[in-house]
Amino acid sequence: MRNERRQRTVAMVEMAMFVAIIFILAFTPIGYIRTLGLEITLIVVPVAVGSVLMGPVGGAILGAVFGITSFMQCFGMSPFGAMLLQINPVGTFVTCVVARTLMGWLTGLIYALLKKICTKDAVSLMIANLCCPLLNTLFFMSCIVIFFYQTDYIQGFVSALGAANPFMFVMAFVGVNGLIEALLCFIVGSAISRAMLAVNKNVA
Repeated sequence: MRNERRQRTVAMVEMAMFVAIIFILAFTPIGYIRTLGLEITLIVVPVAVGSVLMGPVGGAILGAVFGITSFMQCFGMSPFGAMLLQINPVGTFVTCVVARTLMGWLTGLIYALLKKICTKDAVSLMIANLCCPLLNTLFFMSCIVIFFYQTDYIQGFVSALGAANPFMFVMAFVGVNGLIEALLCFIVGSAISRAMLAVNKNVA
């Protein structure tokens, strides 16, 4: 009984810590690296780590928090997001919040499934941490194509990039940004996840 109470307390503290980290990253210059196209975000790292530690439900909550902060950025803090909000508010909400919630939930689910079929936990950690930014990019860009591809704003990017179709547009628009997010989360997220899981085992 005491151990269960301790584990619940640890889980609540960890959730509060990750939520605080997401807000700090979202509303300080260290959270986003601004580029001409998409912004490189470091917020996928705490979402990935939290999803691994707290499972699909915890991942969904952290993904939703990430999404809410991203949606808040659309109100004047992100030129790209502000334009999307002006074009289609509902589509922008789905792109920012719903897609990120699904990303966190699936990351936690992927790790839970990998633990059952993979004997090496380190491999499961690395795959789950890699999946998080890849899912983030996949869902975000899918929503951009579904809700905004035919708009004059996105067609301006399509023309500038010389993309012949939506797939080529996504590949050109994401480019190095998506690769940097994936590598960062794969390396840093995996290391942090492994360290925190070790700490949690000692606490338990």
